[in-house]
Amino acid sequence: MALPGALRDLTLALGAAVAAVGSLLFIAWKIYFRGTGTGTDWDGWWEQELRELRDRAPPGDTPPPTPHPPVPPQLDWRQVLVLGLDGAGKSSVLHYICSQTARDHIAPTHGFNSAQLSVEGLEMDLLEVGGSQNLRAYWPHYLSQAHVLVFVVDSVDRSRLLTARQELHTLLAAEPQLPLVVLANKQDKSDALSTAELREELALHMLSRQRELFLLPTSATWASLSTATSVLHVKNLLVTLLSQP
Repeated sequence: MALPGALRDLTLALGAAVAAVGSLLFIAWKIYFRGTGTGTDWDGWWEQELRELRDRAPPGDTPPPTPHPPVPPQLDWRQVLVLGLDGAGKSSVLHYICSQTARDHIAPTHGFNSAQLSVEGLEMDLLEVGGSQNLRAYWPHYLSQAHVLVFVVDSVDRSRLLTARQELHTLLAAEPQLPLVVLANKQDKSDALSTAELREELALHMLSRQRELFLLPTSATWASLSTATSVLHVKNLLVTLLSQP
């Protein structure tokens, strides 16, 4: 009575062996008829299988090519010419417009100084020319390239206000349309003249009304960056002026 059970087990075992042999023969047949190259090794065969699957995939299943990164728009270049008598604080103004890091001492400019600032689609080139007597002769040569003139005045140095006024009006006579920003600097000093007093001393009321004119009180120091006389107000004004069409 145990014979039928043994025959059933033998039949199942033979069926499994035949299925396994058939699978191996099918794989061997595919390898044999691959033809050339990598068809005779398992790695090459598997790579070809993957390629065939990719070739049969619908077009929508293929990931799109990686797009090139967008090209940033070219910034509009503008030049700001920063002038003033020596010791007025021009270099400090430039430093704190471009950087809010504290500096114990900023060396005066004996020749030329420049700084670049990219903000709100603008590339601002701030060019400072030294204010000593021998360098003032070079000032007019830079006016034609400037979009804005920043003239820095030492609000404490009363003895040289007449010289500052003469130099400023000589420059403005050569460029009657150039926007002007006058900085009444060193307002953190107790004996500094007010902006109203400097307006009179510099005879700004005599300038043409067609010229854009701004007179700002400033203190080009790190401690003054959060006050009403911060040079950051100058930076904001320059961005507004230079953004005009």
